[in-house]
Amino acid sequence: MSDVSKNDQGKPLLEISNLSVAYGKVEALTNFNMRVNEGQIVSVVGPNGAGKTTLLSAIIGLLGSKGNVEFDGFIDQCPQVERMVVRGLGLVPEKRELFSSMSIEDNLMLGAFQRYRQGDRQLQQTLDEVYNIFPRLKERHSQQAGTLSGGERQMLAVGRALMAKPKLLMLDEPSLGLAPLITREIFKVIDQLRAHGVSILLVEQNARAALKLADYAYVLEMGELSMQGKGSDLVEDPRIIESYLGINSKHQDVLAV
Repeated sequence: MSDVSKNDQGKPLLEISNLSVAYGKVEALTNFNMRVNEGQIVSVVGPNGAGKTTLLSAIIGLLGSKGNVEFDGFIDQCPQVERMVVRGLGLVPEKRELFSSMSIEDNLMLGAFQRYRQGDRQLQQTLDEVYNIFPRLKERHSQQAGTLSGGERQMLAVGRALMAKPKLLMLDEPSLGLAPLITREIFKVIDQLRAHGVSILLVEQNARAALKLADYAYVLEMGELSMQGKGSDLVEDPRIIESYLGINSKHQDVLAV
């Protein structure tokens, strides 16, 4: 069931063909194929070390790769970060990488740097939109980013990426290190972003929450695609339940939206 279907309903925004990444002689990603259509949340799930972060880094151009990355109608054989960002690709890295000594608002404005350089003067409007999604950031806009809790730091990292007005937002392990209640809040925000017209590629270890949220999902194991299908199908698939949802399934239920 899940292996035969393809994510071919809708207009493609990101299409990956035979993407491979090697660290020296070790292949971390092998001939990976996937697609994200406009308006979708697509999840990539898999165990630690499966190649999930490698995939995102290769797509945006932080890592050298072989194969094709087609984003918003442009095909790259080796993407370059700045070009991908200008075209509308955003990445919220696993480590969040905020500027701790700067204020929340200054961190957010840095996310719009490319837009500012190109003469876009609608930044205040975007800032208001981000504050609307994350009222807590507005309340503390002048506070140093380093004083925030883990959940607030994640909100700030997502908000900063949204300041660039991305067509596609890639999220790397957004629930990592967060308490269950905060995790649920973050996943609700991700769902809201889809309603705001942002397409999302979500890489996540918490398989249950990621699959429940996803329109479509890919399972990555040892650098290779092992399964794919609608999120709602995969979350019920016996192979997924056995491999990912059996252990700690009650814990994952708490985290799921």
